[in-house]
Amino acid sequence: MPDTAIQIQPVKSLDVAISAPPSKAHSLRYIYIAALADGVSRLDHLLLGEDQRHALNAIRSLGVPVELDEIAAAAAIHGTGGRLQAPDNELFIGNSGVGIRFLTPIAALVADGTVTLTGDERMCNGRPIADLLTALAPLGITASSMRDNGLPPLLVQGGGIRGGTTHLRGQASSQYFSAILIAAPFADEDVTIHADGEIKSRPYIDTTIAAMQAFGVTAEVTASGFRVAAGQRYQPLQTAIEGDYSSASYFFAAAAVTGGKIRVDGLRSDSDQGDRYIVEALQTMNCHAEFADDAVELQGGPLAPIETDMSNYPDLVPTLAVVAAFADGTSVFTGVEHLRIKESDRLAATATELQRLGADAEDAGDRLIVRGRAGESMHGATIETYNDHRLAMAFAIAGLRVPGVVITNPGCVAKSFPDFFERLADITAQDRS
Repeated sequence: MPDTAIQIQPVKSLDVAISAPPSKAHSLRYIYIAALADGVSRLDHLLLGEDQRHALNAIRSLGVPVELDEIAAAAAIHGTGGRLQAPDNELFIGNSGVGIRFLTPIAALVADGTVTLTGDERMCNGRPIADLLTALAPLGITASSMRDNGLPPLLVQGGGIRGGTTHLRGQASSQYFSAILIAAPFADEDVTIHADGEIKSRPYIDTTIAAMQAFGVTAEVTASGFRVAAGQRYQPLQTAIEGDYSSASYFFAAAAVTGGKIRVDGLRSDSDQGDRYIVEALQTMNCHAEFADDAVELQGGPLAPIETDMSNYPDLVPTLAVVAAFADGTSVFTGVEHLRIKESDRLAATATELQRLGADAEDAGDRLIVRGRAGESMHGATIETYNDHRLAMAFAIAGLRVPGVVITNPGCVAKSFPDFFERLADITAQDRS
């Protein structure tokens, strides 16, 4: 994939089927939990994006053997039952928020010594982690920001996890809750997490709890948060990673903005993924959807605006905002403040790039407002992606309807969907055939 720029080819009609790539969220959770299991886990249909590769490199450095089959997209992970070794060098995790947050309590399981966790420029200067560091202290984990500014790089002291009770702001990243939950079975005492206030992005925690359960560990949901009993052990697992609704969202959006039809195979109808909401949202916007056991078919239509709380679905905001630009009326997305500390300031970037395309979009602080005119004001432009995979993919969809859309740094999609632009080219080729 070239890292310079790529121009998107518009389509006149769309009636295609495509397979969903593996779930990013499930792939990462299964990698980290498999590393802590008692024995060898086999993960098939594994996403091999940048974040997953960083995860596999990190657990190798912690003494967990990994056999990776690139062709089959599968890995055999020889879990060490939580007995980890201090690495010889710092662990570089790129811009993987899940990676650095999950690894912080996991790193405390090294028998002795310290672990240094670091990442790229955006990670170390724009992705705060102070809430997690504060919450780990009452559990007996010593982890600190090496620049004393609440940002990576981090220094984690090994020696184990005492356990006990801690608190986390509900408005903080859901990944903080997930990080503590995954490491909690190895604490000397039960671990209780009290959530102070309503939890944002709650479906991602549900995905974590389901992943733990798949490996044989129970996390209890309490009236005020979560509790994990000490002494539980992760059992090895052989499984195939389910398809990703987050990645499928771009293709559903393609059907929506072109008025076409697309079927995405490999999506579980009973999935715990919060981003299943993409289908409901597009139905609200006047699309028609049908679910099968392992597929979703969506037909676009004249688009209506939407007003929706995106607190639980932050990754869908750029995609739905692009779709909203082609609707007839004003769409309002609330619960979006957390987008400012994603791979980019995703809230400001989405508004800016929509404006670049001629759309009327406003970053209103705690809301994103898109005043759609059925796409009539839209025109071609070169889109800045801010090295953010979700921006690159969302704005590429606009190019299926608007001629002259150019995506800069398309290689950034390697983080979650390495062959996205190849898949998109296949769609446009089918339209021209």
